[in-house]
Amino acid sequence: MNIDSVDLYYLRMPTVTDAADGSQDALLVRIRAGDHEGWGECEGSPLPCIAAWCTPMSHGACRPVEDSVLGMPIDEPDDIRGINALVRDQSLDLLQAAHTLSGVDAALWDLLARAREVPVHTLLGATTTHAKLPYASVLFGDTPEETLERGRECRAAGFGAVKFGWGPFGRGSVDEDLALAEAAREGIGDDRHLMIDVGTRWIDDVGALEVRARRLAELDVTWIEEPFRSHELSAYAAAAAIDPHVPVATGEGAHEPAIAEQLIRHGRIDFVQIDAGRIGGITAAREVAEFARDLPVQYVNHSFTSSLALAASLAPYWDLEDSRFCEYPFAPSSLCREMTTTNIEVAADGLVHPPEAPGLGVTPDERAIERYRVPLEISVDGQTLFSG
Repeated sequence: MNIDSVDLYYLRMPTVTDAADGSQDALLVRIRAGDHEGWGECEGSPLPCIAAWCTPMSHGACRPVEDSVLGMPIDEPDDIRGINALVRDQSLDLLQAAHTLSGVDAALWDLLARAREVPVHTLLGATTTHAKLPYASVLFGDTPEETLERGRECRAAGFGAVKFGWGPFGRGSVDEDLALAEAAREGIGDDRHLMIDVGTRWIDDVGALEVRARRLAELDVTWIEEPFRSHELSAYAAAAAIDPHVPVATGEGAHEPAIAEQLIRHGRIDFVQIDAGRIGGITAAREVAEFARDLPVQYVNHSFTSSLALAASLAPYWDLEDSRFCEYPFAPSSLCREMTTTNIEVAADGLVHPPEAPGLGVTPDERAIERYRVPLEISVDGQTLFSG
């Protein structure tokens, strides 16, 4: 069968704020081939992703993503890998292409797995699977008191791990940051995993981590996430030598496997976090998972939006036994809660188990999609390139 059509849906909440909440808008991708269809989600600003899909060609290595997708055969997993490689080749100089490709790639895996009536992880070659321990992913409160309350809410919801991120953490003094971290630990209790996400605010300042390291170690922080920007390999390598060592996680900013692999090899990170909606889809994420399999680094998904994105982010590593954590959005927007009729749920045992349904195991709700859809038309020189 060949790819007959690709539809992109720009969804948005009625009001978008400057909070570090990526669930306020979304770009969904639907692909149809013959009698089958699949869905994916891009993690990135929807308009640039749509533009990358349909932009006029600038030159041979700066083509629109659609040139490498429409009409292509999709009968085998290697067909998907071939499309992924073709997009990277023909859209080499189109930097938003990786985000657009990510949603397309996930939809292709969903489509082919549905056609074969197997889960995506089976199509990827997984012969065994391992449930993951979800960590509730929440933002720091504006104050220690608000943070304490959010921690208590996550504990009451039964999560065995909680990650606090962004908010005021990293913007103020050492004492202010540690007060937030201490409130987070008090809120969730001593028997839960605590992760802290700096959101790259220290850029490349290793000293900022070093002066906080002893207290963070005393708080038994499972990891400190994204203390530096993704390309600051020297800073990450220096952080690995800090005593006491606070485990470091990063990788969500990687838009190709090589970036994640460099962070593992040269940044000496402890956890590599991959967003299948950014790195180039499930194909690219699986490559990193296989690279990390036999190394002293745990693979972790990154996902802060819908169950569709969550399912795609989990598919690449269900068979990695030693990679046991998974990010789980605790309070996404109504848009991301409502856009699917089936969801990835936390089971009674407190774990997330791989879906048994065909494809990604998540079904979009087209009525909800229509409620949140933003009508859009892109025209150049009188020619309509996109309408949706």
